[in-house]
Amino acid sequence: MQAGTTKRLIVIGVVVTLVLSYFLFDFGRFFSLEYLKASREQFRELYAGHTVLVLTAYFCLYVVSTALALPAATVITLAGGALFGWTTGVIVVSFASSIGAALAFLVSRYLFRDWVQSRFGDKLAQINGGIKREGAFYLFTLRLIPAFPFFVINTVMGLTPMRLSTYYWVSQVGMFPATVVYVNAGKELGQLESLSGLLSPSLIVSFAILGLFPLVVKKGMDWYRGRGGARG
Repeated sequence: MQAGTTKRLIVIGVVVTLVLSYFLFDFGRFFSLEYLKASREQFRELYAGHTVLVLTAYFCLYVVSTALALPAATVITLAGGALFGWTTGVIVVSFASSIGAALAFLVSRYLFRDWVQSRFGDKLAQINGGIKREGAFYLFTLRLIPAFPFFVINTVMGLTPMRLSTYYWVSQVGMFPATVVYVNAGKELGQLESLSGLLSPSLIVSFAILGLFPLVVKKGMDWYRGRGGARG
């Protein structure tokens, strides 16, 4: 067996083991709204006494959960607002979520990109070209629409030619508005009855319009340049 294949199998084994452990040992019970509300004061006392340790542990937990696509990001984000307040919460969540997304992007690229491109490269040539030209605009739009599962975006984008640096900064900027909304909701944790009401349909539509705006402007500029070139 080739060394590259062995390494990929090891990575797959680690990821599968961690994800299965989350579900088999029911770690999800620690990432529910009810558990967070019941334990909020204990966490606050722990944070007051061990600020750096709690921030570090929170940051690492967020990065790992995002990288593994565990269904815990929403509650962890709310916890950031409840424990750290608005400013610190937004900063920590923004960087942790973006780094976690970048790691998921890299895992997808390492495990699957070569196989996908070698098998379907001729069919993906046009898509690859579009991603190189306008991938940042499409990614920005997807990041602003919370209805799109982030793990799907991380996985699919990892199969494309998009540069990691581009993926990181566009993701951080695109996820920032939703980060602010969730962290702010975490500040008002006592008044929050369920997770379903965090993002209203009107707010999702607003995010979508905001995300589409740069893409529409770019398309309009391309059309205008093309029209000017045709006249010339």
